[in-house]
Amino acid sequence: MVSPAIALAFLPFIVTLLIRYRHYLMLLYRAVLVAWLRDRLTGTSREQRAFQYVLAHAIPGDPHHILQTFDQWCYHCEHLSCVGPDKGRIVERVLLEQAPLRVLELGTYCGYGTVLLAQGLPPGARLYTIEGDPRHAAVAEKVIRLAGFSEQTVELIVGPSEEVIPRLREKHGMMNANLVFMDHWKRCYLRDLRLLESHQLLAEGATILADNVLFPGAPHFLQYAKTCGKYHCKVHRASLEYFRAIPDGIAELHYTGTH
Repeated sequence: MVSPAIALAFLPFIVTLLIRYRHYLMLLYRAVLVAWLRDRLTGTSREQRAFQYVLAHAIPGDPHHILQTFDQWCYHCEHLSCVGPDKGRIVERVLLEQAPLRVLELGTYCGYGTVLLAQGLPPGARLYTIEGDPRHAAVAEKVIRLAGFSEQTVELIVGPSEEVIPRLREKHGMMNANLVFMDHWKRCYLRDLRLLESHQLLAEGATILADNVLFPGAPHFLQYAKTCGKYHCKVHRASLEYFRAIPDGIAELHYTGTH
């Protein structure tokens, strides 16, 4: 039994921790606890609920409005781990500067990043997007088509990235990628980057964008990118999607070739 005096002695320390980490506690509440409760009350997943909101409020065939509707949902209803509008502007800038003809996305999730990428493609470009969870892929497929993108522009591939990447050239006709956007499991960033290298799927001068490299973080990926000699690497510091008080960043790598 802890005495009241000892409990009171720890009270300022506990209050300090709660104040310092209040934004992370709010993230835990919104991203985990609220989603868990609503999943059980509604019998539907958070991603399905988000799509129903988009379907009811967004303008079909208008990618920009669909992204804005997703943002409204994430700010006011439930949290989704999408790239979000702030880091999304970094992606849009790179698309405008690079005008890539072959784009690969790792981690389709609910289709937010896919729509963001697809709306910035130059004429004749093609986007290949990989999602490992069939339930998320089913939602993403509806979002992509609602935004007005055909299978000729956006090809959604369902399966684990470590199995799909080695088959991209033979089965899906992607000779190499000019731009790669990583937004799947952070622990897979380094593994999948090295898979792309070993199967020669990175075009000369290709750009790799990797989200959430600071939170939740991808330290091994960043260390490799900075020290292997194959990339020029910089990190754009920003905030976590829909939580401006939580620092995050998106890495931008430029492939210089094999060493």
